[in-house]
Amino acid sequence: MPYSLSDKLVIGISSRALFNLERENQIYEQHGVDAYAAFQREHENDPLQPGSAFPLVKALLHLNRLMPEDQRLIEVVVISRNTPDTGLRAFNAIEEHGLDISRAAFTGGAPVMTPYINAFEVDLFLSRSPDDVQLAVNSGVAAAQLVDLPADFSAPTDQIRIAFDGDAVLFDPESEEYFQQHGLEKFLEREKRLRGQPMGRGPFAKLLIMLSELQQRFPAESCPIRIAIVTARNSPAHARVVHTLRNWNVSVNEAFFLGGVPKAKVLQAFGAHMFFDDQDTHVQAAASVVPAGKVPYARM
Repeated sequence: MPYSLSDKLVIGISSRALFNLERENQIYEQHGVDAYAAFQREHENDPLQPGSAFPLVKALLHLNRLMPEDQRLIEVVVISRNTPDTGLRAFNAIEEHGLDISRAAFTGGAPVMTPYINAFEVDLFLSRSPDDVQLAVNSGVAAAQLVDLPADFSAPTDQIRIAFDGDAVLFDPESEEYFQQHGLEKFLEREKRLRGQPMGRGPFAKLLIMLSELQQRFPAESCPIRIAIVTARNSPAHARVVHTLRNWNVSVNEAFFLGGVPKAKVLQAFGAHMFFDDQDTHVQAAASVVPAGKVPYARM
């Protein structure tokens, strides 16, 4: 029978997000594809260091070891603009690091990633390329552009810990846009008035719901997945977040309503394997202590 991906959480990832290929990317940008291809072939057996998404991917794949062999929860697919020839180095590194990844799409420089993302039924796409992430977001797939992995980051080993911003990430951007247009005072008045009205789903709502469903596959007291919302909202705007999650039948383990307090220290204390936010300032600050990715607005 064909292998089905429809009952699994599928992560699509570029080789540059999985491994640190910044030197190689610099060669490509400065000297062109032929120099890049020659370098990759010459060094295809050299080890690669983890990239920004490596801690999250490794932790997610570990979930499969906690389940019977025929009940895999996670699949990871490498989706890369490399050719099969230059992509060999990535698969050598996958084997060396002991990652349970066996599927890939090497597009040979083709800029159109969306058909392959859809073909593999990807639920989350992670890349260093802003163009590829934008294409994925435009097609309705949860996607984030990752930044550099913190130099001294040590991933928690007991749980997968994923943190999300709220507005324009989990929730639709309507409230964020209202805040930008009318200011904090009007925003708080509006959110208090609408506290019982659920917000619309943002680009990462489906992912949150899927993670919540995965949590239910494990005993609550020993669940290996922990989810947090880290948002600039504070009281009284927090109430609408709670009512929205109730409407979605989703529970999160932790929520931080910071009201302007910097997010980085909270994320470091939480120990996030990944933090998703739509604002450059929050992403860059968070990336000093935890892996982080920017979620762009869809462009239709």
